[in-house]
Amino acid sequence: MKKILSIAFMVLIGTALLAQDANKVLGVWITQDNDSKVTIAKDSKGKINGSITWVKEPLKDGKPKVDDKNPDKKLQSRPILGLNLLEGFKYDKSGDKWVDGTIYDPKSGKTYKCLMWFDKDPNKLSVKGYIGISIIGREVVWTRDK
Repeated sequence: MKKILSIAFMVLIGTALLAQDANKVLGVWITQDNDSKVTIAKDSKGKINGSITWVKEPLKDGKPKVDDKNPDKKLQSRPILGLNLLEGFKYDKSGDKWVDGTIYDPKSGKTYKCLMWFDKDPNKLSVKGYIGISIIGREVVWTRDK
C-alpha cells in the first residue's frame, strides 16, 4: 500500500511540476520594439494564446489604430488593441518550448508558424516566426513586464 501511495504521490508531483513549467510563459511581455505589450494566457482548452493589451501609440489620426494591413478586408477595421497575436500553442516538455502555434504580424498582415522558448533568463522570451521549417525565420526577444 505504501508503494502505491508513493507512486501516486510521485505522479502528482511530476504533473504539478510539468504544469509549472508549461505556465512559466504566462504573463505580460514587452515586444522587441518596446511599442506594445502582449498578455499571454491559457484558454479553456489549455492552449496558450496572446493578445495585445497595450500599445505605445494607440491612435492614428485621432482614432484607435486598426488592423489595416490584414489581407481580409472584413478584418481591417478591428482595433489593434485587444488583437489576438499568438494562437494555439502547446508546451513541449522534451524541448522545453511552446510549439504548434501561430503569430500574427499586424505590421505586415501576415500570419506565421511560431515557437517560443527561454534560453537562460526566465524574463526573456524568444519568439520565432517562420514559414516551412523553423530553422529559417525571424527570431525576436520579448521582455517580461514587471
